[in-house]
Amino acid sequence: MSRNANAELSNFFVAGINYKKTDTEIRGSFAVGPEQYDKILKQAAKFDVRDLFVLSTCNRSEIYGIADNPDQLVNLLCTQTQGTAEIFNQLAYRKHGLKALHHLFDVGAGLDSQILGDYEIIGQLRQAMKFAKERGFIHTLLERTLNQVLQSSKEIKNNTKLSDGTVSVAFAAVQYIREKTDSLHNKQILLLGTGKIGTITCKNLVDYLGTSHITLMNRTPEKAETLASAFDLRTASIETLPEEINKADIILVATNSSEPVVHFSDLENITGKKLIIDLSIPCNVEKSVALVRNVTLIDVDGLSKLKDETLLRRAAEVPKARMIIQNHLKELMEWHEMRKHVPVLKLVKIKLQEIHGTPLFDQPLSLESSFINRDQKIQRVLNGMASKMRRENQRGCYYIEAINEFIAG
Repeated sequence: MSRNANAELSNFFVAGINYKKTDTEIRGSFAVGPEQYDKILKQAAKFDVRDLFVLSTCNRSEIYGIADNPDQLVNLLCTQTQGTAEIFNQLAYRKHGLKALHHLFDVGAGLDSQILGDYEIIGQLRQAMKFAKERGFIHTLLERTLNQVLQSSKEIKNNTKLSDGTVSVAFAAVQYIREKTDSLHNKQILLLGTGKIGTITCKNLVDYLGTSHITLMNRTPEKAETLASAFDLRTASIETLPEEINKADIILVATNSSEPVVHFSDLENITGKKLIIDLSIPCNVEKSVALVRNVTLIDVDGLSKLKDETLLRRAAEVPKARMIIQNHLKELMEWHEMRKHVPVLKLVKIKLQEIHGTPLFDQPLSLESSFINRDQKIQRVLNGMASKMRRENQRGCYYIEAINEFIAG
């Protein structure tokens, strides 16, 4: 699919679902892991899509790309999701052109996150783009746009308080435990999953709850052992999960499985009360666990409802963040506008090089210095021409003017 600069922007789409209209169960049915992501990219040509990337987090599943219509992107995405394109379309938002760019900037800044100012999203966005770029699906417009989004996010991080304080899904879990548990003195905590979210959760448990009664468990035991040694904690084998569930008072699940890893059958015969917090998308705790007597089950949607002073302070920073986004978006659009003039500038450059070789110009003693002087002079003329074209958009007039300026010297 070949597109010019204008068509690229007008055909730039995002289609997605997020926490605003869907719960964790629905979002889980459209979650995309690395294996599914790779298959989506491999099938892109069948849907006539050349430029795209997929962003799948606990808050959202979105596909960005350049296409003739957003249905191409939606249908491509849903080839690898449990949920269907029909259900996706019923719940999805679709944006294109400038509105799609605005949305991407908001996502990168944490303005569209379930917990306002969540800075983890920019790392997830960077990883999503890297995955697609390594496989040849990120070209000029998307690459330039991401760079601008990253710069905008960094400026917001450094010059506003939008991401100040400790508020994330992992920290919200710790807040919930602290608020809902009378005493942590003898409480046993089981943390299932020691990936990125699990590691952050573990650190928060130790730092903010001041407890070491924590058992770590992971399908790859070496990961759990490495984390446990850093905090002097206990580990257990995944084969002993039912026994560890029975012993624990608080269970946090931060695994990355496509299917539940904690089931109703693991809890139906338990003794004592248990608090279970599922930090996974899709949910890795069977929904029916909530029906077990003396079990409280909460997921990321429930955690996001927690409000505190930190979030209120962050909300006050939103106008500053939007001003920064506007400046970076303006810079991006100026670059995009100049891309339309590139073919003309290339033609002028060729013509000026041809003119330089005619008898109109005295040849200097050194051929090397001749080319250096020529290139410097041509670049100066082209820079001036580009500046005037950007301001006044009169290509033909500046074509003749550039030639005259070059000849005049």
